[in-house]
Amino acid sequence: MNYATTFLRTLAIRHKVQTLSMSSAVHENVKNYYGSRLETSDDLQTNAACVMPSRPLPKSACEALKQVHPDVCKRYFGCGLVIPEKLEGCAVLDLGSGSGRDCYVLSKLVGERGQVIGLDMTDEMIVASQKYVQYHQEKFGYSKPNTMFVKGYMEKLSDAGIQNNSLDVVVSNCVICLCPDKRTVISEAYKVLKEGGELYYSDMYASKVVPDSFKEDPVLWGEGMAGALYWRDLITLMKDIGFSTPHLVAGSHIVVHNPDLQRKTGDVKYASGTYRIFKLPQNSKTRALVTYKGTVPDCAECFEFDASHSFKTNVQVEVDAEMAAILQNTRFSTDFDITMLDTPDPNQSSTPQYCHLSPFLLADKLGSSVKQCSKTGH
Repeated sequence: MNYATTFLRTLAIRHKVQTLSMSSAVHENVKNYYGSRLETSDDLQTNAACVMPSRPLPKSACEALKQVHPDVCKRYFGCGLVIPEKLEGCAVLDLGSGSGRDCYVLSKLVGERGQVIGLDMTDEMIVASQKYVQYHQEKFGYSKPNTMFVKGYMEKLSDAGIQNNSLDVVVSNCVICLCPDKRTVISEAYKVLKEGGELYYSDMYASKVVPDSFKEDPVLWGEGMAGALYWRDLITLMKDIGFSTPHLVAGSHIVVHNPDLQRKTGDVKYASGTYRIFKLPQNSKTRALVTYKGTVPDCAECFEFDASHSFKTNVQVEVDAEMAAILQNTRFSTDFDITMLDTPDPNQSSTPQYCHLSPFLLADKLGSSVKQCSKTGH
């Protein structure tokens, strides 16, 4: 082994040790912040937990949310909506499940044949969420619970008993921004999803690369601002790991209420973005003609797949190769008539433009800026 190889290996080991050390410190800070310091969503220093969605919640999700116990909703710290369509019978994992609010909504939507697993690293949150398992089982009229909560880390899903290739959907709500090692978190999500599975999550994003100095502030970490990913880096990260191009579903601006945090963050702006990303087989290279059948629940007349793709019932449209692969290989395959075209997709060989995937631009376009929360002292 030559000197250069030894040197590079030493650097790699040192970087891994530093990353693990940082992850451990951040984990402890976040545990303390969300387990002890924050009692309700009103204790957050931003409006992240009460951002107005840029698209309405489906009727079935609204009805499910009304049935969630009030004490569970009280400790909700999310920054968006993580309720994808057509969940009946699905196995779903919620990364960073917190009080369990999203899990219980999902519990209703997957039905008694489905399964929901909530994963959180905070003892207080696991205890709080488990307390209402039987309540929601009885509320939904199930003969047995379909929801469970496990303690663990998003970076080590196998240690929490989550098997590879076992899940239809992975969701997360404003939690990945709290993790220093996002590549490992996304890679773990990729592993546990079945082929054709979906990662559907909301998170906090930054308008530029966040300075390293932010990462030394425990409050900036706890609020998600120190760990917020520059939105363009999300696209590169997902593609590197093997996921499809992210599809932006919703975006809203996030306001920092605390004057001290405003000073610290300076010209870095924040937005909530909800994306859907798929684990696909080898992508098709050709475009397709697709016709939506009107069969996705709550979407009889139109299926709004994301902010850029809206499929009207019985109206044939042409889609690019990646969208064709998504509609062919996911749980939506039975909801479309698909005819592959012989012509290659020119987008496969050109440099893609991703401006339409910016949560900031979408928030500006829709005027879905912010809902100012009435928070005493913030």
